[in-house]
Amino acid sequence: MILIVVKWPVRPEFDERWSELVREFTEAVRAEPGNVFFEWSRSVEEPHTWVLVEGFRDAEAGAVHTASDHFQKAISEMPDWVSATPSIMFVDSPDLAGWGPMGEVQPRG
Repeated sequence: MILIVVKWPVRPEFDERWSELVREFTEAVRAEPGNVFFEWSRSVEEPHTWVLVEGFRDAEAGAVHTASDHFQKAISEMPDWVSATPSIMFVDSPDLAGWGPMGEVQPRG
């Protein structure tokens, strides 16, 4: 699995509309056969920052994603919406298959 986390510093005038601006892109990525998850959330500590957590089945699925028309379109539009270069973490782990249970926290009865 490939796990990617990206912090998107958004220009203040686009912050409230961010989910609308990336909706078409998000839906297209989620429809990719190799996509495992693609989730946006707002940072609670950094104003005007959105965090994207995405997972792809393997490197091949990641390559299909970055070669897609919807990825290329989004990458061409996003420079107009960001206030700084996004920060990324990229992990390629062939032993990881997806989400698993967190052992340290269990619901109380």
